[in-house]
Amino acid sequence: MSDALEILLTNDDGIDSTGIRVLYDALSEIANVTVVAPADDQSAVGRSISHEVDVVDHDLGYAVVGTPSDCVVAGLGALGPFPDLVVSGCNRGANLGEYVLGRSGTISAAVEAAFFDVPAIATSLYVPAGDLALADVETGPGDYAEATRATKFLAEHALDAGVFEEASYLNVNAPLPGESEGEGGGGGEGGSTDPAPLEITRPSKRYEMDASHEGDRVVLHDRVWEEMDAEAIPDPDGTDRRAVVEGRVSVSPLTAPHTTHHHDALDGLVETYLEAVPEL
Repeated sequence: MSDALEILLTNDDGIDSTGIRVLYDALSEIANVTVVAPADDQSAVGRSISHEVDVVDHDLGYAVVGTPSDCVVAGLGALGPFPDLVVSGCNRGANLGEYVLGRSGTISAAVEAAFFDVPAIATSLYVPAGDLALADVETGPGDYAEATRATKFLAEHALDAGVFEEASYLNVNAPLPGESEGEGGGGGEGGSTDPAPLEITRPSKRYEMDASHEGDRVVLHDRVWEEMDAEAIPDPDGTDRRAVVEGRVSVSPLTAPHTTHHHDALDGLVETYLEAVPEL
């Protein structure tokens, strides 16, 4: 199998999570999969990095006592065959909107891969929670069917299609099976579910964080998640949040290295620097 696709699989929910197991099983049908994932939950750690990490053998591969970024660096630099593709997920909970891109461990693993010039896919499952906390909503392997189906398809075809000539990584967010309202969605005979359509999206720009002072604490509130009703979601067409809430699989093609732009105003300010500042 020397010509087989090589995939490095990681996540931020931990190596024992359901989401990474279902992706491992699906991707193993099309590729050699090496798992290098955190030993425990590392959600929302962003691109935190360590200087040293312990590594423990696991039936899926390697459990790293560290962050998702640690796992990518360790996997690419030391633990596995150098891959054609890095896949991160499947995260239990969506990663939607511009403001989450730097917070999410799932996304950060894909970004870390991009800095190695390795294409990546980050995959997350949107779990409607209503008035419950996400931790109180039960999910099983079958709930990841749309996420694994879309990720497997993209992993198998995106490289040859030239997708990563333009994008550094894909941020994929999938609904629960049977949530699609568009073509191709809905339940089929015998309980089967037709695939939800893929939609190319851009990250939503909505940001509604605030805080309240309660005694000796300050409580941070992410109010974006309070407006996820498919009938009234304020995010415009073409955004990741709207696509997922309406039952489609969101695929956002993104670039990782930071870009700079020419600014006349900054040019003018820099020109005044030596005249404006005192000598040492």
